[in-house]
Amino acid sequence: MQQRIAFVGGGNMASAIIGGLRKQGWPASQIEVVEPFDEARAKLSGQFGITAQAHSGSFLTHADLVVWAVKPQTFKDAAAQAQAHTRAALHLSVAAGIRSDTIAQWLGSERVVRAMPNTPALIGKGITALFARAAITDTDKALVNQVLGSTGEVMWVGAEAQIDAVTALSGSGPAYMFYFMEAMREAGIGMGLEPAQAYQLAVATFIGAGELAKASSEPPEVLRQRVTSKGGTTYAALSAMETSGIKGAFIAAMQAAQARAREMGEEFGAG
Repeated sequence: MQQRIAFVGGGNMASAIIGGLRKQGWPASQIEVVEPFDEARAKLSGQFGITAQAHSGSFLTHADLVVWAVKPQTFKDAAAQAQAHTRAALHLSVAAGIRSDTIAQWLGSERVVRAMPNTPALIGKGITALFARAAITDTDKALVNQVLGSTGEVMWVGAEAQIDAVTALSGSGPAYMFYFMEAMREAGIGMGLEPAQAYQLAVATFIGAGELAKASSEPPEVLRQRVTSKGGTTYAALSAMETSGIKGAFIAAMQAAQARAREMGEEFGAG
């Protein structure tokens, strides 16, 4: 924990990572943030005891790792302001859609790791997929694992194109889960439950099923079959879903997310 970490951008994902680091015992004196909004800087300083600056500057030359937690549309400008001070650093981007070729060009550095986290990182239950450019060493990877491991699970992929698939599956995935929870709550209300009861049942069911799947070595098909007696209530529900083409529509939805992730890479490409 002797490395110094700088965050460019102090939003929710940066806060999640900083919170995880502080819980690990990472010293506040080793963490700095560049965040242009006064209220956000004050919140970060008050919550985590760290130093937050309004603009990039020479203090960034001390950073061993720079975490880019900015919106895609502001990344290029933020990089232009910081890159003179950060060329010796390892760079970790959690910005959606920006390809590592583009990031390397904007920063003048090949030591770039691209990450796709998801929002459960806010409570330490996230999963982050990571892609490393060729210049990244095992030591670099170990530092990234330590930093992002504070927010949940990490997974390295071998091809950057896989990040678009990860974006569609787990990056956007929490929204799909919440969408199904909405539907389950509405159905419960329609069947006579109180809204709070229906929502409690939906949330607990998602959490329980997820934990069961995580604890089991069996594939989801087998777990599903175990609770589906032919002619029973679950069978009736799943048959209705099959008739409605829900699985196909769900797969198509994730393919649309993947396609949009590719488009964002083109939109925000170097130029």
